[in-house]
Amino acid sequence: MALVARVSTRRVFFRHLHSPFPSPLTTHAFIPLPSLSSPCLPARNRAVTACLSSSAPAVIDAQTAGRWKPMCLYHTQGKCTKMDDALHLAKFNHDFMVDLKASTRSLNKLRPQNLDYLLVLDLEGRVEILEFPVLMIDAKNMDFIDSFHRFVRPAVMSEQRIKEYIEGKYGKLGVDRVWHDTAIPFKDVLHEFELWMKKHHLWVKEQGGLLNRAAFVTCGNWDLKTKIPEQCKVSKIKTPSYFMEWINLKDIYLNFYKRRATGMMTMLRELEIPLLGSHHLGIDDTKNIARVLQRMLADGVILQITAKRSSSVPGDVKFLFTNRIR
Repeated sequence: MALVARVSTRRVFFRHLHSPFPSPLTTHAFIPLPSLSSPCLPARNRAVTACLSSSAPAVIDAQTAGRWKPMCLYHTQGKCTKMDDALHLAKFNHDFMVDLKASTRSLNKLRPQNLDYLLVLDLEGRVEILEFPVLMIDAKNMDFIDSFHRFVRPAVMSEQRIKEYIEGKYGKLGVDRVWHDTAIPFKDVLHEFELWMKKHHLWVKEQGGLLNRAAFVTCGNWDLKTKIPEQCKVSKIKTPSYFMEWINLKDIYLNFYKRRATGMMTMLRELEIPLLGSHHLGIDDTKNIARVLQRMLADGVILQITAKRSSSVPGDVKFLFTNRIR
């Protein structure tokens, strides 16, 4: 699939065109554009081609496009087959460090933490989980360590309902094709995630229990309080023990900066951090939440667990901050 970007003075609009060539993965309509002053293009209607799997219009800022590339969504799942394709590499980012590199100048206010690693998580999917992205950040120096990203195939929906669901959710972002190519059942996602955690010595299945010197960081309580238990019930599995506690960044933000932020977009705006990628694409939201987290660490925040689930009564969650977002 190919898209044509029509360029005005500051905005670029994409229109879906048919192409016989397979579309590389993408996460967003933000595309690195070649020079907009190409002599091969009419001055009134300059256009550049870009490879996306979207049939929906999208808008990008031409100045941003010159600096930023969307993540390869096959690569984030370990399935990119175009690492020797120069054109593909020029169009798509394959390194989270590009967007998550911590500046050494930000370390002077960094405070010791009781945790070694922070696992930023932002699920997507209201009916069932559709996307499970995690970014691992070193709490000592804010460095990006590793990522885990999977698209999740619903367990009980019909194929027709899945098609409609994915078109409504991801079609407008241009990633419906990569979702269909790569999505796996939630049980398989958790199995692969546990292997990933074992590799990083974050959790040992034989021992069970909580994470080892690590904690999940979410933007709100919904992901781990509500959605994970719901999905586990649908998938007919017990909620894993490593999901029993987490850090709600909204509560940390409220108590640290003494102002209320209702979501990621508010935090980005108040901290003057530009949004990268597509809002409501899980891996992009997770990356932006990680950037907020890095900024808060650089400002001197001390992170604490904000919520714990009862081991005896899984539906019972204790919130540990008196001053919290409700």
